[in-house]
Amino acid sequence: MNCRENCGACCIAPSIASPIPGMPEGKPAGVRCVNLNLDDYRCAIWGTASYPAVCERFAPSIDVCGASQIEALELIRVMELHTSL
Repeated sequence: MNCRENCGACCIAPSIASPIPGMPEGKPAGVRCVNLNLDDYRCAIWGTASYPAVCERFAPSIDVCGASQIEALELIRVMELHTSL
């Protein structure tokens, strides 16, 4: 599966505990990553040496991405809740 155009749910919904470029304290769940372009919802540092390993390991799949950005945000939000317990 390829990333959905104009989605960016994986750059918004999950928390990231490790430092990432522009967010040295990590990223809280539900907060847009500072590297997410608002014009096309693509990562500005994807494919560069700065791209975080945690992001490389997050692969698109139907059980994470669903059928829309809204569904993806909800699926990832629920996963985030289950992993934070």
